[in-house]
Amino acid sequence: MDLMNKLRIWDLRTFQEMHAYKTNTSVPTSLDISQRGILGIGHGVHATFWSPDALSTKGKQPYMQHFMPGSGCVETLRFRPHEDVCGIGHGKGISSIVIPGSGEPNLDTMEYNTNPHQDSRQQREGEVRALLEKLSPDMIGLDPDVVATIEAGDASLRKERLLDLQEQANAAAASAKPKKQKSKKRGRSKIQTKLRRKQRNVVDEATLKLREARDKEIAEKKQQKASETKQDSLSSTKGQAPAALKRFYQ
Repeated sequence: MDLMNKLRIWDLRTFQEMHAYKTNTSVPTSLDISQRGILGIGHGVHATFWSPDALSTKGKQPYMQHFMPGSGCVETLRFRPHEDVCGIGHGKGISSIVIPGSGEPNLDTMEYNTNPHQDSRQQREGEVRALLEKLSPDMIGLDPDVVATIEAGDASLRKERLLDLQEQANAAAASAKPKKQKSKKRGRSKIQTKLRRKQRNVVDEATLKLREARDKEIAEKKQQKASETKQDSLSSTKGQAPAALKRFYQ
């Protein structure tokens, strides 16, 4: 673009001018190239569009022209991606016109951030795919000889490994800071309540002792209840017996 109302096309490989297009009204103020190669030029109150071949060879007449009287000078001209729409910003606002064949109709959804209709899930998948493509194969630390193979160990080895893992989990739980038990105002803290507060997946010596004490307490309660029931039955039978037979209940 120059002050002689001309748009000049240059070849950057040779730094030479190929051809020029003259704008009759005023100096070009904005230009843009669509996805399909259509050249849009904003000059004065006019918008001129040239076909894709106009960049390589000089065209005789424009592809389309748009006149906006009373809107002021064109400040910005931009094509909308993947649509045949061109937005024109001028002194009194913005105008949008249809330019057939300017947008690319075929969307390449495999490329990152190129699908305008993608939802949040597709956007997340695209971000993950883009990050994975940045990783080189040397940064992946998986052993191809182990992945997707069957474990060769027998049942005894697997059982030993599970026992080792369980012992490690028990040791980690035992070394952890014990939780402070809340003191209750009413009643005493029974053995069953203490056992319930313990972690059920950790089996240690203290837990075994608590279980033995609980079983012993339950057995003593049952024995005491049975003896009390027997004494009650004997006393009731003695009270109902005749006076001559009461001496046999002593």
